[in-house]
Amino acid sequence: MLSAGVYTVAPTPFHDDGSIDLDSVGRLASFLVELGVEGLLVLGVMGEAHKLLDHERHAVLGRFVEAVEGKVAIVTGTSFPSAEGAAQLTHIAGDLGADAALVSAPRFIKPNLGAVRDYYETVAEASSIEIVIQDHPALSGTYMPAEFIASLGDDIDLARSVKLEDPPTAPKFAEVLSHATRELKTYGGLGGAEFIGELERGAVGTMTGFAFPEVLLEVYRLFQSGETKQAREIFYSHLPLIQLEAQQPMSLAIRKNLYKRRGAIASDRVRKPHGEPDAGTLTALDTLIRDLGLKLKLTT
Repeated sequence: MLSAGVYTVAPTPFHDDGSIDLDSVGRLASFLVELGVEGLLVLGVMGEAHKLLDHERHAVLGRFVEAVEGKVAIVTGTSFPSAEGAAQLTHIAGDLGADAALVSAPRFIKPNLGAVRDYYETVAEASSIEIVIQDHPALSGTYMPAEFIASLGDDIDLARSVKLEDPPTAPKFAEVLSHATRELKTYGGLGGAEFIGELERGAVGTMTGFAFPEVLLEVYRLFQSGETKQAREIFYSHLPLIQLEAQQPMSLAIRKNLYKRRGAIASDRVRKPHGEPDAGTLTALDTLIRDLGLKLKLTT
């Protein structure tokens, strides 16, 4: 089962022509493992899973699993509009060596929590790995109340973790945990913009993208060691950078730009359609990185 800590969202690297770059998958995996993250979240929305063909998804996941050599956990997105499709993707993920599957609620024309429960139960029946329930109504279009999320964790044996991304997230962390009758691990997301508040309300970590995961790792380390004032100081000093990177629809392009400059991937190509940062945004990004004293290269 997954451990507490910082899981970072790994983007899917492409060559400049838009084809999968498996060499950069290995390079990125090694880069992130060296930083000390607890695990990688691959093939989520920010991993462009929805832009990949089935054989590409399987190749990318297999390469990430191979590259980390069991040093960190691999969580992979297996959401699909149908329960049967999500179940099949989750089964395949287990066969390919993933440690857990991140599954978002499906989109419904009208709210139907009974169908949502059936969806997760169908996925769990086909799964050999842990299921992370993703609560992201802005993405899925499906709102899940805190008590309902807790009940899924109580009733579905493999659903031991929740990724809460329904802002404001911190209050919902407390509410979900207050309803749970067995241990339920809760993780944040949304670029890490509410990380401190989530930790204060019971989160055991985060599963989020940010091109400087070492910042979130230091915040987490300080918080866990009881140095909460220092944790807050580091978090809030870096929050402008977190927010700048998280701007939609250009967040992924910014993140890939930074990972390329950090030497973790060869190209910052994003498959179309996508947003592109303008020159002013990139200038502001460079200014923040310089002012915060962050290093692009690990060896410098």
